[in-house]
Amino acid sequence: MSTTDAQRTQMKDGQGFVAALDQSGGSTPKALSLYGVEPSDYSGDAEMFQAMHDMRARIILADDFTSDKVLGAILFERTMDETINGKPVATLLWEDRGVVPFLKIDKGLEDEVNGVQMLKPMPELDSLLARAKTAGIFGTKERSVIHSADATGITAVVAQQFEVAKTVCAAGLVPIIEPEVNIHSDSKADCEVILKAELEKQLAAFPADDMVMLKLTIPENAGHYDSLADLPNVLRVVALSGGYSTDDACDRLGQNKKMIASFSRALTEGLNVKMSDAEFDAALGANIDKIYKASVA
Repeated sequence: MSTTDAQRTQMKDGQGFVAALDQSGGSTPKALSLYGVEPSDYSGDAEMFQAMHDMRARIILADDFTSDKVLGAILFERTMDETINGKPVATLLWEDRGVVPFLKIDKGLEDEVNGVQMLKPMPELDSLLARAKTAGIFGTKERSVIHSADATGITAVVAQQFEVAKTVCAAGLVPIIEPEVNIHSDSKADCEVILKAELEKQLAAFPADDMVMLKLTIPENAGHYDSLADLPNVLRVVALSGGYSTDDACDRLGQNKKMIASFSRALTEGLNVKMSDAEFDAALGANIDKIYKASVA
């Protein structure tokens, strides 16, 4: 079995979740602060990103960060270009940890229009996808955000996501389509009804041989997205934590039997740079175990 086929099988049938380690420039200071690294502890972007890389490396090398519970990991572009213990990160993830590597490819969000934030232009997407393929990346992730139940806006977000997905599939990678619904939206449940209908419409028109994954906010109504997981061109449906606490996110996820987690902040909750390796591994291991159990419930 080829590496790609093995990774595809793991993502389709494996028991576990996808770790989101893809905080980018705008969210990095907050993620570091939660980890106990304050802006006064680094000078400039280079030191900031090095501190973030050190945190990610510590997570990836932790005892419990293996395919026993972690099926895949989403990386930031800088992380893909880095090494851990002298190995390219994507190579180390798959060869040493058994974890399938993904890459965040979006360049951030446009300002809100029609209740949504679309993807910013990605003029260098083709070259980035070629680099990712060479680096051993299996798939990509691209995030837009839905704030209110505006059908025009939601239709546009989903259509844009699938246009990008076609380009990703053509490059030989599997796209994770992520139209996040803001958990604080006053019309969250209504957003999810419109979103599901648009996803179904796009998936019905999508090439049958091109596989996608969906990364969706945990829905208000349990099981809302279950039917999407059964579609032949959907490899997996994963859930984002969206700002819910780890406990709340896991409780909600456990009610959605055909979704697995793809958590970021919830995965790193309670971790601190000053922890000993034993303390760090124990805290991360507890988070991994909790998210794993919710994903396989």
